[in-house]
Amino acid sequence: MSTTATKKKTLGTERVSLDALAQQKRDALPEPTDYELFGVEFTLPPMGALPWELQEKVGDLNDTIGVLAETLGEAKVKEMHKAGYQLSDLEVIALDWQKRSGLQPGESRASSDS
Repeated sequence: MSTTATKKKTLGTERVSLDALAQQKRDALPEPTDYELFGVEFTLPPMGALPWELQEKVGDLNDTIGVLAETLGEAKVKEMHKAGYQLSDLEVIALDWQKRSGLQPGESRASSDS
């Protein structure tokens, strides 16, 4: 697959299609990861595959715990509460999730490409 963008000329301006580049980036994402902690099973997608509107809901993709809660949904978060999860447990999840997503701790997907 070519890594160059497709260019089209229209009425004196250049239009660059990024479809192929975006698809190549999506295809390179790792597979979702299945986790288990204290009897609670859950699956997390790579952070680069999270929908863009998630940032609007959470406000800051560096808020990994907020992103985690929004990604897993209310029912799974309640299950984690019931299992007695502590903040340190969420930090363990967040760090591993970031690592498996190819990010450094505290690095959002938006800032990793800049």
